[in-house]
Amino acid sequence: MRAAPTAIPDVILLEPKVFGDDRGFFFESFNQKVFQEATGLDVQFVQDNHSKSVQNVLRGLHFQVQHPQGKLVHVVEGEVFDVTVDIRKGSKTYGQWVGQLLSAKNKHQLWIPPGLAHGFVVLSETAEFLYKTTDYYAPQHERCIAWNDPDLAIDWQFKGKPALSVKDAAGQSFRDAVGT
Repeated sequence: MRAAPTAIPDVILLEPKVFGDDRGFFFESFNQKVFQEATGLDVQFVQDNHSKSVQNVLRGLHFQVQHPQGKLVHVVEGEVFDVTVDIRKGSKTYGQWVGQLLSAKNKHQLWIPPGLAHGFVVLSETAEFLYKTTDYYAPQHERCIAWNDPDLAIDWQFKGKPALSVKDAAGQSFRDAVGT
């Protein structure tokens, strides 16, 4: 597994070793020892999540003010543009975002540490998105930053209007959501 920091250094792009031939492919989507050796991180995952969405569905930008979740994310069908926003006050990259194309084809994974906001938009006809979390979902502590917040100015890499849940459509400004 190859691990490379992104523009927010704590967000790490992971490229697993994929073994393929004319029959298909095989790779370990998670191995605790390999993950720890590649990233230097000793994390424990407590929950796995799986979502399927159609094109232009935008989920996020979500975070939990208590019980923050670290996430290991990847796509098993289709393609998404994945976005992480640093909301850690005092961080050198506070208020910055990083985006990464994740797809079933490239098999890349992304480690998103606790304390960051996360979202993605589906670029393909459909996409199935899997992620492991380091803490349990706590809806009473969840917050949502508006996908189109002008202070963040995220380039979501798609044209048109996103399909949003009621919760995501009611996302707050970056400043209001994180209390700056």
